[in-house]
Amino acid sequence: MDNQFLTWGKRLLWLNMLFSFLFLYIPIVILVAFSFNDSRLGARWEGFTLKWYVEMFSSDAVLSALSNSLIVAFTATTIATILGTMTAVAMERFRFPFRKTFDGILYLPVIIPDIVMGVSLLAFFSLLTSIVNGALGLSGNDSIRPGLVTVIIAHISFIISFVTIVVRTSLKDFDKSLEEAAQDLGADEWTTFRRITLPLIAPGILGGALLGFTLSLDDYVITAFTTGPGGTTLPIEVFGRIRRAISPEINAISTLMLMMSMMLIIISQVVQRRSAKM
Repeated sequence: MDNQFLTWGKRLLWLNMLFSFLFLYIPIVILVAFSFNDSRLGARWEGFTLKWYVEMFSSDAVLSALSNSLIVAFTATTIATILGTMTAVAMERFRFPFRKTFDGILYLPVIIPDIVMGVSLLAFFSLLTSIVNGALGLSGNDSIRPGLVTVIIAHISFIISFVTIVVRTSLKDFDKSLEEAAQDLGADEWTTFRRITLPLIAPGILGGALLGFTLSLDDYVITAFTTGPGGTTLPIEVFGRIRRAISPEINAISTLMLMMSMMLIIISQVVQRRSAKM
């Protein structure tokens, strides 16, 4: 009786897992499949075609949005990775006043809703630009307005937390005796960090950077609140097109974003696994 109960329990668990995977991934499979649909309406299958991908890469709006997304992602990830790594080392190696408070604040961008962070950043940038414009006497088209710079700053503000968390994980199991041995042999603190610490935590830094790049590339909510003229990114371009009509070209753009995100996540997972083995 107990064996039969366990057998049925395993079957139900497998069915639950199968249903969960189907529920999550069937819509994605449909999205990718219909990006090759020959029908412009996208409501029914009328044959295989690649013309939507050709149109996508021929569209100035799409190429501009893709360029903006890559600029924001690369810039924000680079700065956030440097600052996040420095923060992780400081949090793990040093004890200072209000350390626990700072540690809690560090996790806020991870746990608070995106819309709350977007609204708060919008209020901050609105106040900042109004002060700067007033101080410089700028108005109209000459005034400082939100754009790619504000989007980059906004992305840095939430990517830092994710990078710091990943790098701190690498530092948890770090063998400090290696640093002590290097210093005993005459290496100063900077040389020890550059020749010993940095290479050993490099997989964690790379993993955090890839995670941050993925989050930046896919972000819509925070970007929508902090962008301005000329700052349209790929997620915003997709949302704007969906409001007009759903076409296979939108499916093609979404598939491109999906492939880029999956590739980065896979690379991040591989790096993290290699780091864990080391």
